[in-house]
Amino acid sequence: MMVRMHPVDRDSPVPLWSQVETDLRARIDAGEFVDRFPTDEELVGSYEVSRHTAREAVRRLCADGLVVRERGRGTVLVEKRSERPLDAMYSLFEAVEAGGVEQTSEVLAEVGDSNPEAAAALGLDDPTAPLVLIERLRRAGGEPLALDRVWLPAEVGRPLIGADWTRTSLYARLAETGTGRPDSGWERARAVLASPGDAQRLGLGSPAAVFCLERLGRVGDRPVEWRRSLVRADRFAVMSRFEGGRTEASLRLSTYAPEPD
Repeated sequence: MMVRMHPVDRDSPVPLWSQVETDLRARIDAGEFVDRFPTDEELVGSYEVSRHTAREAVRRLCADGLVVRERGRGTVLVEKRSERPLDAMYSLFEAVEAGGVEQTSEVLAEVGDSNPEAAAALGLDDPTAPLVLIERLRRAGGEPLALDRVWLPAEVGRPLIGADWTRTSLYARLAETGTGRPDSGWERARAVLASPGDAQRLGLGSPAAVFCLERLGRVGDRPVEWRRSLVRADRFAVMSRFEGGRTEASLRLSTYAPEPD
């Protein structure tokens, strides 16, 4: 349902750019601009504000990941997005699908493995303890989103080998096999340079900066996953909100496919 554009109130103490930004947000939420977002000149004309005011309103929308400025196309609406709080064991699969975008996975490897770092993270005393490595290329809307590598204790991972990963999540599979869905753990996000091979799989040139998400997931007190995911930096952001002395952090996944320059 479309909403009526509200003209700015020049007698209001609220800055004009903020009034324009607030109105544009309401119109975006109502489903406008799917086909085309207004140009700066059109915003100047419709809201009767200066070009500086219009550009500042759009800049704020860009900062929050609602629109992007693309070379040759101007300002473009980020059509599909989803947001999840970081104070929970969120599922990347569920976060993407919640934004109305199909998430699919291609299995690159399912192997018995030993990895001292993963074994230590999983709390195993033996650094050569048998593990199962499942490596997947994950796509959102058909476009590469993340390269996911997860190490599991052998008794947890073996029942998952040969499973159909086309459109499901690790957590759903763990629930099906009786291990259970992780309900505690931690995650660390940092920026890294992807290797040339990983960058190519993600549809990026090299060198390419990506987010590296490292996660330990537990079921109760039992560690069941040590994961390292490389996520395209142009499709992922961590958001924080500050209100009343409280901070709420969340992730935002942009599920549009950016056009190449």
